[in-house]
Amino acid sequence: MAETTAIDGNNPAKPGKPAKAAPVLAADGRPLKKSLGRALRMQKLRALALIAPLLLFVLITFIAPIFDMLFRSVENQIVSDTMPRTVAVLRDWDSDSGELPGDDAFEAAYADLFIAAERKLHTRLGSRLNYEQTGAASLFRKTGRGLDDIGETYQDQFETLDEAWDEAEPWARMMGDPDWLEKQAAWSRDDGRQPRFVLRDDIGEALPRTAEAYRVFARFQQTDEGKSPLREEPWSYVHYALYQDLLRGDPPADLDVPGVDRLRALNAAVDGGQIETISIRDAMADADRDWLKPDIWRTIKIYSPAYTTGYFLNAVDMQKTPDGPALRDERQRIYGILFQRTMFMSLVITFSCILLAYPVAYLLSNLPARSANLLMILVLLPFWTSLLVRTSAWKVMLQQQGVINDTLVWLGLVDDANRLVMINNQFGTIVAMTHILLPFMILPMYSVMSTIPPYYVRAAKSLGASNWTAFWRVYFPQSVPGIGAGSILVFILAIGYYITPEIVGGTTGTFISNRIAYHISSSLNWGLAAALGTILLLVVLLLYWVYDRIVGIDNVKLGG
Repeated sequence: MAETTAIDGNNPAKPGKPAKAAPVLAADGRPLKKSLGRALRMQKLRALALIAPLLLFVLITFIAPIFDMLFRSVENQIVSDTMPRTVAVLRDWDSDSGELPGDDAFEAAYADLFIAAERKLHTRLGSRLNYEQTGAASLFRKTGRGLDDIGETYQDQFETLDEAWDEAEPWARMMGDPDWLEKQAAWSRDDGRQPRFVLRDDIGEALPRTAEAYRVFARFQQTDEGKSPLREEPWSYVHYALYQDLLRGDPPADLDVPGVDRLRALNAAVDGGQIETISIRDAMADADRDWLKPDIWRTIKIYSPAYTTGYFLNAVDMQKTPDGPALRDERQRIYGILFQRTMFMSLVITFSCILLAYPVAYLLSNLPARSANLLMILVLLPFWTSLLVRTSAWKVMLQQQGVINDTLVWLGLVDDANRLVMINNQFGTIVAMTHILLPFMILPMYSVMSTIPPYYVRAAKSLGASNWTAFWRVYFPQSVPGIGAGSILVFILAIGYYITPEIVGGTTGTFISNRIAYHISSSLNWGLAAALGTILLLVVLLLYWVYDRIVGIDNVKLGG
């Protein structure tokens, strides 16, 4: 029975159940399955290590810039970061009322703009809002120059009461934490980074506006200027904030800070009406009368969120309004025209390249190798010449006093007084770009045509087909993948060109890429440039998808 059990493969300890097979071991004594898994993982890691430099290069030079462009097209943090107090106040303001916001909005704007001017950020904010409302840049620039006059009105009067109000150390001892004061007094430039400014525990409740203003001032001096608050007189805005705190209430009776007697004397002067005051609204109006128009306040409120669709709306000739997106004035709608022109001219250039490249590629693929190689050098010759030189050459040839017009006049085909206008228009752009992109169409066509067996056409002719029928029914279908590859390559290159249209296109032959380049290099409106680039990318992807659905991307090949 025991021998029978062993033969049947049953487990003697558990009759009726098969015994477990012993695991197959590798040469090192480990189970074969684990050894194979470990070897496979090591193989994958080695393969990943080989392609890691390429992946890293693509990530840094291609993927990261695309994501940065997508982020810039919606990023709008400069308004909320630069004017946080104003943005908070304007949340409750009805921008549709046609009335100006209250005095608290003017006071908040004064505080925000003063700090922004010290940090040299107010001009950047003005440039950002100028994209949405013309004149905002000059408004913020002029206002930034006149803000000191507001606070100096109070600073001079405080100094008249006590000169200590215009000195650095009394302010620092009144506002700073004792431990910070001790560390800051012992600090020297050789020590490197300064001890971070810390407010006194009780000063924030007693003088909230002053505490906030002085904290911003002190940390600005430490981080941006590299100076000690113990040696720098506070901003005039700090004096204005102190006046506002004293105007709204007396300091607590139990307040115990250095210089409290001086503070109470100033408070008595404020309560007694001895301090001359000025209206922030009137002062900002004196700096620029546009502050008395609701438009600038409405623009600040509309573009206060950290992220915005405004750039994309501008890119499609629309704008943000209190009532939602709306079309711009008809005279301002330029991007729709540019997108349509870019698509149309890129298609024309692509078809022109197909018509010119097909005979050349056909000739190259059917000539003997020696002759084909010689002609291929001529096809590649333009790549050895600068793009700028080739474009400039077309500008010389196409102008009214150029080579082509002179030749036509000499032949008597064109009257000297009616020379053809072939430059600074769409015709000039199409001609120049067709010449520049033609090799990119010839090479894919040639690589596919050179793989078509010549005996296919001979077989068709031997069966009675005419030359045209043999070409159209046998040869041409096999060359379509080369046409598809060249068309995609030329079309994508064409819609992204901006040097050639800029030189020979004039006002009617420029592409949307020229406007993108303008916003990046001249107007510095990177958000709008990113939005235009994103839309262009989406259009290309959409056309690529349509091409795949109609033709099939699998039918596109470069040879073989």
